[in-house]
Amino acid sequence: MSEKPIQREESFGYDRKTIDYIRNAAAHGLYEIRGMGAKRQLPSFDDLVFLGASLSRYALEGYREKCSTKTILGTRFAKKPIELDIPITIAGMSFGSLSANVKEALGRAATEVGTSTTTGDGGMTPEERQSSKTLVYQCLPSRYGFNPDDVRRADAIEVVIGQGAKPGGGGMLLGQKVSARVAGMRTLPEGIDQRSACRHPDWTGPDDLAIKIQELREMTDWEKPIYVKVGATRVFNDVKLAVHSGADVVVVDGMQGGTAATQTCFIEHIGIPTLAAVRQAVHALEDLDMKGKVQLIVSGGIRTGPDVAKALAMGADAVAIGQGVLIALGCNHHSYFQDGEHRIASADYSALGTAPGFCHHCHTGKCPVGITTQDAMLEQRLTPEVGARHLKNYLKTLNMELTTIARACGKQNVHHLEREDLVALTIEAAAMAHVPLAGTSWIPGVTGGM
Repeated sequence: MSEKPIQREESFGYDRKTIDYIRNAAAHGLYEIRGMGAKRQLPSFDDLVFLGASLSRYALEGYREKCSTKTILGTRFAKKPIELDIPITIAGMSFGSLSANVKEALGRAATEVGTSTTTGDGGMTPEERQSSKTLVYQCLPSRYGFNPDDVRRADAIEVVIGQGAKPGGGGMLLGQKVSARVAGMRTLPEGIDQRSACRHPDWTGPDDLAIKIQELREMTDWEKPIYVKVGATRVFNDVKLAVHSGADVVVVDGMQGGTAATQTCFIEHIGIPTLAAVRQAVHALEDLDMKGKVQLIVSGGIRTGPDVAKALAMGADAVAIGQGVLIALGCNHHSYFQDGEHRIASADYSALGTAPGFCHHCHTGKCPVGITTQDAMLEQRLTPEVGARHLKNYLKTLNMELTTIARACGKQNVHHLEREDLVALTIEAAAMAHVPLAGTSWIPGVTGGM
């Protein structure tokens, strides 16, 4: 008598991942904390394509005709706007979440390619200021490491209302990463978990924020551009309120943005995709007649040159990159470069219960390649020289891809890319980005017919 075949039909609503979540919650009564960004599939810039030049448009020759990438940020009120060679900046990532070596590497690479980097929470390190030609100083709800003298030494100030990975939530740095130096800079006890407030103590709305921005301007003699950064949720209204408060630059961070540590439920279930956020942000600036007067930086899941080009075409003035920067430095790589040779890190990944390509354990401080750590031994696995060289190559590649696409669309300046150069491959992307579905003139919810 033959055995009855085993039934292996998996439930869609209760698949293995969901069952594991329920069992872990039942066993421990705790939510998961991790680093990096959303893992779920989301509408993204991959759902858009460019309409290159043909008979109706005149392409530019890539080897003979120039395409400008110069970018100026902070032209509204600041006496000294930021001038960058490329529209690709490095997002705020703190000393604490990253090692001092990494922060120095970021500054070196940014300086070499002519762009800016950003402090993140916890204050400014001497290594970072010395290596960075253009440094943006973040002002966060925690006030950790906030120093008026460092504000004056910065080139711009970024008031952080929220992050794309955790809008409505505060920062988090677990005790294993609160080293003696980090604790000293943040005035915290060493080795104790740090959890930041979810909102600034100095204001409850845009009118109070306007007063704070005025204070920052007076502190810096009106020289420094003031950025306001928001996590992408109610983007249209948030951008308008940031402009009302007096921002020179608005930074909008979509839900694909990364973090050093937060609850998984934040990362996967709060916020909206960057694709939808950039269109709403541009709409808000246009509605206020402030497009071009207040600059827009878009972040959250910007990975490639085409991503940069599509963000600019949709109306951004620049982009900021975080996770892509870490991967360029060696995040999730199977080896690290030390003492003149490559060394395999597989055992370190295994000790964390993961593998290269799957690691999101930034919060543990046990980074196998020495990036998201304060451990004195581990942080030596990435030297500033090696990290800066790799990051410089990555940023140069993005910029080359950006200018290649711009020339193919007939543009002598990357900032001349426009929404009319784009079409969408899915109905969802067409609706979010307000560009036509490919092969049609139809924008869902905007135009009728096909």
